[in-house]
Amino acid sequence: MSHPTHIARIELPDQGELDAEIRSYFDLCEEKLGMIPNVLRCYTGNPAKLRTFSEFYNELMLGESPLTKLEREMIATVVSSRNRCFYCLVAHGQAVRELSGDPELGEIMAFNYRSGELSERQRAMLDYAWKLTDTPESIGEADRQALRDAGFTDREIFDITDVTSFFNYTNRMAHGVDMAPNREYHAMNR
Repeated sequence: MSHPTHIARIELPDQGELDAEIRSYFDLCEEKLGMIPNVLRCYTGNPAKLRTFSEFYNELMLGESPLTKLEREMIATVVSSRNRCFYCLVAHGQAVRELSGDPELGEIMAFNYRSGELSERQRAMLDYAWKLTDTPESIGEADRQALRDAGFTDREIFDITDVTSFFNYTNRMAHGVDMAPNREYHAMNR
């Protein structure tokens, strides 16, 4: 089976039709990443939401947080595993490989994080993210206390919840429009 050739199963504007600000942002992506992530191309269907999505994503995943970038990417991948989100499993699994320097860790997060040799802190964080994704109505004080017992502060619990919640949203967007990951992600950091 070959990699999908579509970006998404919705009509998107041609890149030449995009405003100068978005084209400039895409040029920056090409320069830094060597590609324009398909999630961004998909959001060109609504330029205002592309701007909001990009700002929120950059703050959430790259901004100041007591969580490391690797921890945030691990959460994104585990949430995407539970949701079986092809786009995010490929894209964030690659980010886990890059940030960890471990070519196997991305797949461990994608297929079964419980099989990995994780610290107590990482396991507690990912158990919480999985449960919040799988049965959000069952989250209670005992779940937050388990995070505290693993050494997380309330600010970190907020950030774990925030990252988990965001990727539940993006997974549903990716499923809804059948977003395909960029082929380049598959070979990166192996």
